[in-house]
Formats: sequence, structure tokens, C-alpha cells
Amino acid sequence: MTEEKSIFIGIGSNVGARFSHLQLAVEAIHYEVGSVLRLSSCYETPAMGFEGDAFLNACLEVRTYLSAEIVLSKLLQIEERHGRKRFDDGQYRARTIDLDILFYEDQIIENNILTVPHPRLEQRLFVLKPLVEIAADLFHPQQHKTVSKLLEVCTDNSPITKYDTPLKNPLQDFDFTSYNFIAIEGNIGAGKTSLTHMMAQDFNAKSIFERFADNPFLPKFYEDAERYAFTLEMSFLADRYQQISDDLAQLDLFKDFIIADYDVFKSLIFSKITLSADEFLLYRKLFYQVYKDIKRPDLYVYLHQNTDKLQQNIKKRGRDYERNLASAYLDKIHLGYLEFMKNNPQSEVKIIDISERDFIENRHDYLWLLKQIQD
Repeated sequence: MTEEKSIFIGIGSNVGARFSHLQLAVEAIHYEVGSVLRLSSCYETPAMGFEGDAFLNACLEVRTYLSAEIVLSKLLQIEERHGRKRFDDGQYRARTIDLDILFYEDQIIENNILTVPHPRLEQRLFVLKPLVEIAADLFHPQQHKTVSKLLEVCTDNSPITKYDTPLKNPLQDFDFTSYNFIAIEGNIGAGKTSLTHMMAQDFNAKSIFERFADNPFLPKFYEDAERYAFTLEMSFLADRYQQISDDLAQLDLFKDFIIADYDVFKSLIFSKITLSADEFLLYRKLFYQVYKDIKRPDLYVYLHQNTDKLQQNIKKRGRDYERNLASAYLDKIHLGYLEFMKNNPQSEVKIIDISERDFIENRHDYLWLLKQIQD
């Protein structure tokens, strides 16, 4: 999974319905660039460098998978769609919307199309004031000062007024707090870990990730399934039980709900496929002794992808021990999940077909998926 970047964007408008322009820009950034983590208040300041109406300005922190250059391209497209006209004469002019990358992580970028951190931001009160509101300790890698320190020494004495109406974060349109515990499930390579990570970040959830990579029997199982199947399934069951029990028992007052990239019942689904008939009967007895004491998820989301797409995803992530997974094995796992969901009335179950979607690489698909889960 591509690593997410934290970026800061400055937005401003001094033409027409200024606040509406800012709100539309925030929504477009949410839709095109990434999740909005924090939004400052709006501040009104006089136009700088030319005669014109006063500006409304704000800053936002965004988490994105995009490169700085692609973010810039997206911001320019948003400006153009909202009526911004650019000229090559170097003169400042009134504008419906102005979008600038202020910081891209702690990177220093200087090329023909982009300079980051944004030049002269330390000289501009209309940037520093809202930025301090959301990221006072943000460190400028060239000025070697925090944003709050830059504000203290800023020589810009322009009048500045805080605007009463706050901008709305579009993520507020989604609300999963009616659930205490959400489980994201799916076949091997369906993307359940990625979705769990993304939702936990966006919606202040405590995340639980299966520790399969630490299981010493998993590579051995893929080399010799008959020999290591029972050992593997027992070790997974013990680890899943301990992890879920411990994490659910540890109340986190600063998180809104819990989201996990697995449900313990997957142990029975996989064991039915991997074990012999006699081993499965024994395993099932042991499983239900454990399962009866485990909290069930309030919402069970199953990400369905067709087998060809699963094989593409498995190949893309490049785990050596998964390289020879047969499509027939993946089909059996899928049928096992369907049987479980058909006969499990204890949780709200949502099956979402994402075979034609890529919610990691495509922001639109991610927002579509959130809507399917909420609706």
C-alpha cells in the first residue's frame, strides 16, 4: 500500500460569494486529492499586492496518496473549474479561488513547476494565522522554526479579522459512530487491511490488524499444507482470540469506535478448507469453546472481488509464500464466507462488490465505498 502524505493547503477568495468559493474548494479537495484532517477558521484580510476587495483565507491539512506534482495539477484544475483565470505577466489579480500547497510533509521541493514549502509564506499573516490554528508545531525545514514561531516574528501588520462561519469538513457527511465494532472481511487480496487503515485514520477509530505476518507456520503451510494445516489454524485461532479479547477490553476514550480487518469466525472458514474431515471436527469443537466468549462485530462488511482481480492484487503485493495460490482455493474461501454470512444473523452484514473498483488508487472509488457502507 502506497504511503500516505500529510500536506497543508492554503485557500483564498476575494471575488463574489467568497465563503461559498472556499467551501466548494474544500469539497473538491476532499473529492479529488484526499481526506481533510483539519480545517482552520476563515480570516479576512485586505488584498495584498494590488487594489481589490478583501480576501477570505483558510488553511487545511489533507492526507493524500498523490505526489506533490499531481496534487498541484489537481488544485489547478479545481481553480479553473471555479472560474480562476491565470495570466503570465506576474501581476496579482482578484480571483474566485486561490489554492496553494504550503507544505508537503517535511519535503523541500524546487523544480520548474513547484516550490515547497511555499515561498514567502513566513511573510504572510493571512497564511500563518489560520495555519497556527491547526498546526502550531509544524516545522519549516528551511526557516528552521515552527509555524507558531514564524507568526511571532512575522512583520506583516495587515489588519486581520476572524470570520464567524466555520467551513464544513466533507468527512462529516459520513458517520459510523452508531457502531461500536466494525469488522472488514474479504478473501485473500480483497483489500480489507487497506480499507481498515484508511477508515481508522479518517474517522478516529481504534484499529485492529491481524498479525498474520508474524505467524511462523504460514510460509510452511504454503509449502506443505497437509503437514502444517492443523498447527497453522490452531496458532491463528489462539492469536486472533487473544488479540481481539485484549484490544476490545482496552477502552480508548479518545477513539469513536473499533474497526478490525478480520473477524475471528474466519478461523472456522479457513480450517474447513485446509483440514481433513477428522481434524476439522476436532478443530470445530475447540473453536466454539473459544468463539462463545468473543464479542461479535455490530457491522460485518464483506469486500467481494472476483478471482482474477484477487490474483492481480496478490501478485502486486509480492508475498513469496502467496505466489502459488490456486484460484480454486480462493473460490472455496469465498463460498465459505458466503455460507457464514447466510447463517449468521447476529451482525448487520453488508456485501459490497468492488471487482470493478480500486479504492486505494482511486479517491472516487473510496468515497463510493464509504457511502455503500454507511447506506
